[in-house]
Amino acid sequence: MINFEIFSVIMFFLGFYGIITSKNIIKSIVSVIIMETAVIMFIISIGFIEGMKTPIGQNLENAADPLPQALMITAIVIGVAVSAVSLTILISLYRQFNSTDWDTIKKKNTE
Repeated sequence: MINFEIFSVIMFFLGFYGIITSKNIIKSIVSVIIMETAVIMFIISIGFIEGMKTPIGQNLENAADPLPQALMITAIVIGVAVSAVSLTILISLYRQFNSTDWDTIKKKNTE
């Protein structure tokens, strides 16, 4: 069986490495999305308990706590909004500076 906690930590640090080493804005945005996904997967995998049932219906014995899933759905919606705003800013920067390279934009911005 896959240990999702370890996988999500590895995925988080791969995204972090991508942010640190990337000179391209698109790669930086994708790295942030990978980090967001890793955090969501980590929290959901921590809340998973084998044998728990969905909290729907009359019999609520062994019902799973719906709060972690509800919070992660909210985090997913926020992540989509952050991604959309980031891509909108990227489009604006590309139209203004004609580049998606961090260093080129910094140089053109100081001129």
